[in-house]
Amino acid sequence: MIHSALSAQSAAATVLAQVPNPGGGEAPPGSEGLLTILEWAAWIALALGVLGVIIAGITMMIQTRRGEGGEGLARLGWVLAGCVIVAGASGLVTAFV
Repeated sequence: MIHSALSAQSAAATVLAQVPNPGGGEAPPGSEGLLTILEWAAWIALALGVLGVIIAGITMMIQTRRGEGGEGLARLGWVLAGCVIVAGASGLVTAFV
């Protein structure tokens, strides 16, 4: 029983090893400029994310001082969700391609 499970796993691994990976490979010649722009955009987006977390924290402090509800916490959640999307953008696109 164990031997048949191991042989099924090795057969599945062999089949998966033969499937080509269209998303892999290297960038075409002349794409350095585009890659630089993408790196800058990611850096700017994450810097704005840090600024957003700071602003959400300040908002939460002010609202707590005033005795208001937790609207700042919702803002913090949205900012953090945006940061996760920006940080994982290449992985998300690769997963869909």
